Amino acid sequence: MSGDTLDKLVVFLAKRDGIDKLVKTYQYVSKLAHWAAETSHPGFAGRAKSWETAAGLSRKVFRSGRSLSGLNALRRSPGEFGALAVLANAGEMVYFFFDHFTWLSRVGVLEPWLARRASFVSAFGETIGYVFFIIMDVIMIRRGIRQERKLLGEGGKEKEKETELSKIRMDRVMRLMGTAANLADLVIAIADIEPNPFCNHAVTLGISGLVSAWAGWYRNWPS
Repeated sequence: MSGDTLDKLVVFLAKRDGIDKLVKTYQYVSKLAHWAAETSHPGFAGRAKSWETAAGLSRKVFRSGRSLSGLNALRRSPGEFGALAVLANAGEMVYFFFDHFTWLSRVGVLEPWLARRASFVSAFGETIGYVFFIIMDVIMIRRGIRQERKLLGEGGKEKEKETELSKIRMDRVMRLMGTAANLADLVIAIADIEPNPFCNHAVTLGISGLVSAWAGWYRNWPS
């Protein structure tokens, strides 16, 4: 590993989001490993399940206080997106807030029956947040495409145009990564709210979790 890559990895893992994406990778790799080995290697499958459970609980600990980000966003002006931004941030705030109760219930601090109810409310808020964040990203992607077409049709200094086009294209890639992550996490949230054979299948959940994690790696990796 080159020194530059190692430096970037250290910076990445120093962030809360960086650690979350690493542990999320552990969580969903172990979920797929458990599914693959459940019938042929039950001993290994049991260890993979323990790893998945530990990673899932660890992520909830790392997310302590994250609900304040949504609350802080609600305190500020919603900007040009208005109600869309309010609903997205409110959903995210509910998600992270009730996630605390899910964690405390699963580790035995609160009554075990609270876990299911808190998880449902958390997943419902998560779903609302993802839907509206996706809508906002799609609006911005479409706006960027229009700006790109306009720039390509105009004259002017080529160097300045290329710089502007590069910014638009990078923004589009980041928003597409964000949309991919939100869609993948939406599938996982739906599995909690309305269990069904497709969303709750180990392969669906595993792939969705890894898509979300790896999109997060890409977005948070230091430039």
